Amino acid sequence: MVKQDGGLESSRVRQLWHLLEPLHAVLYYAPEAFEEAAAFGYATEERWPSYFPYRAAPLGPVSAEQVASAFYSFSPRMVAEHIDPAWKIATPEALLAARMSGVDRAYRAIFADRIDSPELAEAAALARRAAEATNTAGRPLAAANAALDWPQAPHLQLWQAATLLREHRGDGHIAALLVAGLDPVESLVSFAAMGAASVERFESRGWSPEEWASARDRLVARGLVHADGTATEAGRELRRSVEERTDQLAAGPWQSLTLDEADRLVELLGEFWVAVLSSGLMPSETTLGIGKV
Repeated sequence: MVKQDGGLESSRVRQLWHLLEPLHAVLYYAPEAFEEAAAFGYATEERWPSYFPYRAAPLGPVSAEQVASAFYSFSPRMVAEHIDPAWKIATPEALLAARMSGVDRAYRAIFADRIDSPELAEAAALARRAAEATNTAGRPLAAANAALDWPQAPHLQLWQAATLLREHRGDGHIAALLVAGLDPVESLVSFAAMGAASVERFESRGWSPEEWASARDRLVARGLVHADGTATEAGRELRRSVEERTDQLAAGPWQSLTLDEADRLVELLGEFWVAVLSSGLMPSETTLGIGKV
């Protein structure tokens, strides 16, 4: 197993992401968060009308073009559909408060009496230390979240740390995609070609069938994808290099923990990860490829 600059093995860096990702992403699926969004007037029949303003709120009232750049893999049309009206419905400041309230209520429902447990407080302290060690240069979403004040409650600190670390990793992932020469839609087509998720799941990012087919044709011309949409060996190798580089770029914050502390955090997070997944809120298939690549 490869170690990142003498610190954690890449497999441990990836494992910590796997454990923290659902703790962050519950914001986009919890009924409590939808209720907070609905109180402003956002539609809640699907998650996207609240997803985009909730996730973009740390950036401030930025344009759809800026959000599309930061989120990368979403169709600019889809981003504009939800961001253009977003700041007219609620300010980013109001949304930041709403998302914290939604997470507070969701975590209390999911974790029940474990919300005040010493194990959760210990996990929050370790995750926060890693989050505060992030280098946010060149990482717009990580920098925006790092500038936010920390909440007082340990369970909210855990969510904020998970969010900052997730966006730090995501910013690095975009850098890895750029190095690999994969544009936003190509990044999805190439990942679908690996079996990371179904094409239908990736289509939720808003690209038209014509745009998807054009990206596939470009990847076929590069020898990365077969005509049937499956990855060639060169395509698999390129995507593996993207994931490896992403792990490398995500490793920095974890150097703030000792190996024993990182192991302890993995141990502590387990029950809360299980609780979130057992809640039934999270989708059975995502576009992240967790556990598949």
